[in-house]
Formats: sequence, C-alpha cells, structure tokens
Amino acid sequence: MTDKTPEPHAELPSADDHLRFVDRYLAFLLAQASSRISREFHRDAEAAGLSVTEWRVLASLEGSDGESIGVLSQLTLTKQPTLSKVVKRMEADGIVARTRVRSDRRQTVVRITPKGHLLTDALRKRAIDHQDRVLEPFGQAKAEMLISMLRDLLALHPASPPADDEPSL
Repeated sequence: MTDKTPEPHAELPSADDHLRFVDRYLAFLLAQASSRISREFHRDAEAAGLSVTEWRVLASLEGSDGESIGVLSQLTLTKQPTLSKVVKRMEADGIVARTRVRSDRRQTVVRITPKGHLLTDALRKRAIDHQDRVLEPFGQAKAEMLISMLRDLLALHPASPPADDEPSL
C-alpha cells in the first residue's frame, strides 16, 4: 500500500494561487491598510480643525518630552522642509513650542503645549476608539499580536526621512 500524502515540502495548490503579486506583498498590504484605516480617522482630525500633518505632529508629541524636527519628520512621514513650515504655523497657534538645544544651537526640539494637549484630548480618545473598531473583528489576542508584530517589524527596519517620491500616508 502506497501513501499518497504529499511530502511536507511539496507545493500544494492554494486558494491564493489566483491572487495578484500585490495581494501577497507585505509592503503593498501595509501601505493599503494604513491608507484606508488612516483615511477613516483623518476625517475626525480635519473636523477638529487639524490637517493630517498637524494631527500626526501632536500625536507624535503626546507622551514625549519633545522631538527634533528630524525625528518628527520620520514619525509623521513628512519631508523636513514641509514639516518645518507646519510646525512654525502650529507654534504661532500656540499648540506647540520650539526650543533650541543648548549643546547644538542648530537643533530644535518641538514640544506640545497645554493648549495642544487640550486640542488632542478628544481626538486621542476618538483615535483609540477607531483603532478598537478596526481591530475588533480579530479579537483581543490577535489585535495585541498584530500591534506587537508591527512594533517588532519597525524595530528591525530603522526609520529614515521620507524620500521625495514617497507618498505620505
């Protein structure tokens, strides 16, 4: 009697065989998921009077003692010249403050102000509620695993400033 079970390393036809390349390509899937999920929440930020970049700056500064423009550029996926203009407007509105670093007068640290905290309090709650709705179909354990895996993935691939042709999500 012969065993007809394929060897473990043999390629079996998969239901996914008909998918396009991008339907299995991690970078594409992450970009699409980020774009779609972010778009849903960005409406809330814009309704609160913030641009997407302003929201990203404020969200990045929450829980931080301040960030350099370079780090904020990476966190917000915004080119430094554009971000500098946005931060300057935000400073004029009193929602962030910029200070020079004593050891390097060329470097600026951006901090959120009490007015900025007040502006983002309700939005942060809405962002968490939005995240909970997005992750709810997966259950608590899978949601936590996904976030943990994404944090690990980011740690393995250090940030760099956005390239000129890189889309901002």
